[in-house]
Amino acid sequence: MALYHTSIFLLVSSSLIAIALAGNFNNDFDITWGDGRGKILNNGQLLTLNLDKTSGSGFQSKNEYLYGKIDMQLKLVPGNSAGTVTAYYLSSQGPTHDEIDFEFLGNLTGEPYTLHTNVFTQGKGNREMQFKLWFDPTKDFHTYSILWNPRHVIFMVDNVPIRDYKNLEAKGISFPKNQPMRIYSSLWNADDWATQGGLIKTDWSKAPFTASYRNFNANACVWSSGSSKCPPMQTATAGDNWFNQELDSTSQQRMRWVQKNYMIYNYCADAKRFPQGLPPECSLA
Repeated sequence: MALYHTSIFLLVSSSLIAIALAGNFNNDFDITWGDGRGKILNNGQLLTLNLDKTSGSGFQSKNEYLYGKIDMQLKLVPGNSAGTVTAYYLSSQGPTHDEIDFEFLGNLTGEPYTLHTNVFTQGKGNREMQFKLWFDPTKDFHTYSILWNPRHVIFMVDNVPIRDYKNLEAKGISFPKNQPMRIYSSLWNADDWATQGGLIKTDWSKAPFTASYRNFNANACVWSSGSSKCPPMQTATAGDNWFNQELDSTSQQRMRWVQKNYMIYNYCADAKRFPQGLPPECSLA
């Protein structure tokens, strides 16, 4: 993947902050747990996480970001992946943290993965949407993207939008905008809930389980020493203008197609879960 550089002007300490455009796992990530089960290979172009009965593994970005377009190619655990979860997400820290989640819930051989998405704001989540995928995510690498700007959090798979969490602060609904977030990923055992509600357990005879990562790219604003801010929307002109990006009519149509054909759970349709009424964004989005 070509590595290129762009910068944007920021009116912060009369200085510039570079937009981060990453391409090497050695430079951009730390493997944070797993006792050697996470590996950076091929001169920083490939990262693998492994899970066995003793432990899973995980990594995190060296940088924190406040808004950005984050892309990562993943190839998920093949075969009988029941009980395993591969998580790939942005998160800040603390009890009132913000978080933007992709989680891939494994399944029996030949059965489809479940793609679980969620958005936390000020420590509150409960905004789950789940999907099946229209391809086998274990056969090849596919691109999973988070577009996070002041007006939207858009989840994309191979550049197809599957979910758009809009900024509805004017209606009293919180939105992640103040807390810089790191990128995290992990592969771990969750057979108490991950597959068919925990009915299907992890088959450890198939271990080690491996998920693979490549072609990370962050077209994003880097948070540095607590002093930098993302630019006002009207002055952001970086790259594909992700800072101002919204879904056009074609993208909205593609998202509706995914949600009609592949969405298997929507918290906004789960009246039993919310007997006091659905969350307010459900009627506004």
